Amino acid sequence: MTSPTEHPQPDPAEPEEHPREWWQEPGLPWKHKPTRADIACLSWMGAASLYGLILLPLRPVILGLAPQVLGSLGYRTGLVMTGALGSLGDPWWPLVTLLGSLMAMKFDWIFWWAGRLWGHGLIEVWSGRSERARRRNKRAIAFTHRFESWAIFLTYLPIPLPAAVVYAALGAAGTKLSKFLIVSFLSSLFTSGLYVYLGWSIGEPAVAALDAYGQYLWYLSLAILAGMLFMAFRNRNRKKAPGVPGPPPA
Repeated sequence: MTSPTEHPQPDPAEPEEHPREWWQEPGLPWKHKPTRADIACLSWMGAASLYGLILLPLRPVILGLAPQVLGSLGYRTGLVMTGALGSLGDPWWPLVTLLGSLMAMKFDWIFWWAGRLWGHGLIEVWSGRSERARRRNKRAIAFTHRFESWAIFLTYLPIPLPAAVVYAALGAAGTKLSKFLIVSFLSSLFTSGLYVYLGWSIGEPAVAALDAYGQYLWYLSLAILAGMLFMAFRNRNRKKAPGVPGPPPA
């Protein structure tokens, strides 16, 4: 006979806790049920990542056929070639410089917004279990908090400073969007002008190299596409927790 002071044993058929909701899965940056803003921001990040993946195998072809178009999309090689063509009389380099400056910063606000919504949780997701990535991102956060505007400027130079981490850290720190966009545009305009000037300085040799490169551009694009398909095929059976899309390929 059971004593009234004894605790009843739990029924093993009954679950001990409620099942985890989809938004509680590891690999997601929020600690609460996502709002419309959370879903919208994550969707924009996915669109930015998809855009970069689509353009990755197409960039060699665009560079060979219409370097001004690639420059207008904000890619450095296109801006350099636009400058080289400008030195030979092409009149479109001022417009390409302006459009390229705007397009180079087209996704920056998304990562600023993500940092504002989720704080450093987003950066922790990107770091994953890699201690090396964690140390690198911590250094980037510390540098961003100390120098702020200079940190934005440096993300437009070809140096190993993780731009998305910088922008997310600024959003988490409460930097105003207006200030962030103004500094981003001025930085983008200045560096785009540098790339165009570099191409202008090289001039005709760069154009001649582009003409020679044009014979192989389709092969390069196909090789990049084959590499992407191989990586997708190799990873198809790996189970991964839901995650946050990273920044698009530069």
